[in-house]
Amino acid sequence: MKLLITGVAGFIGCHLVKRLAQDNHSIICVDNINDYYDVDLKYDRLSFIGIERDAINVCGDNKFIVSSDYPGLSFIKMDLCDQEHIMSLFREGDFDIVIHLAAQAGVRYSLTNPHAYISANLHGFLNILEAARAYLPRHLVYASSSSVYGLNTTIPFSEDDNVSKPASLYAATKRANELMAHTYSHLYHIPMTGLRFFTVYGPWGRPDMSPYIFTKAIIEEKPINVFNNGNMKRDFTYIDDIIEGIIRVIGHISDGNDVVPAAIYNIGAGKPVELMDFIRILENALNKKAIINYAPMQSGDVIATWADCSALQRDTGFRPQTVLVDGIQKYVEWFRGYYK
Repeated sequence: MKLLITGVAGFIGCHLVKRLAQDNHSIICVDNINDYYDVDLKYDRLSFIGIERDAINVCGDNKFIVSSDYPGLSFIKMDLCDQEHIMSLFREGDFDIVIHLAAQAGVRYSLTNPHAYISANLHGFLNILEAARAYLPRHLVYASSSSVYGLNTTIPFSEDDNVSKPASLYAATKRANELMAHTYSHLYHIPMTGLRFFTVYGPWGRPDMSPYIFTKAIIEEKPINVFNNGNMKRDFTYIDDIIEGIIRVIGHISDGNDVVPAAIYNIGAGKPVELMDFIRILENALNKKAIINYAPMQSGDVIATWADCSALQRDTGFRPQTVLVDGIQKYVEWFRGYYK
């Protein structure tokens, strides 16, 4: 099977590529390695899959680099807004499966850098859709987000819920991606599946998310900001469960009831955790107490997330299983090893 995976220097992307490369698939990986957060972490994730920084720097953009660990895996540094090169990549790749994970992430960053989200999340995705229209992969799987539920107060969140009230521009672009994908699936009968990820954590996790921010602060004995005075719930989902969910979905193509071959699935633990309980679990794993600074609710945030994963289980037979205490322990062990 020939796959194209975008966003491979990202948290989810590097884990997914590692898993699929171990199964001896032929994989082309794409990332632009932007500086939204520490690029050293991104290069180290690429090294995790056998793509070395020196090779990337020597080759430059739009040149293929073969993984030192997996002969069937190649990487190309490319900007998804480069329509000409994206089209060329699809033409030459003849991909069976496209997994589009690349995006400008972060709710709070979208408040101060809105243009980055329009460029990466809308223009970039449009180029992927146009290339898919031209070269027709068997299945296009793309990352959405639990953020699309926005101000929805009905919990747990179901794929059938109204998602017309996003709370941030980031969420709005992710919902726009779902609508764009549905339109292209309808017009050109391309099977497409969107995945609404819920608060992913684990080794190689993003430094702009609470597990990293809290872990680093507790270790360094610095205060952590706890917003809405701690009255928050998140459906923390371990990275291995996310990867298994993606792989199950790759092999399940919706028939769209013979109308539109498009689907959307939640992938979350389905067990919302009080933020203060999460902090206590993290304190136990670190054997250290947090210094807490309670703060008001931030713009763009939502009070609670909770995934209804019954559709994913019904159609793929999979439901996330990792217990938060176990997942946090693995994350802390990785964190201590990586950051010394």
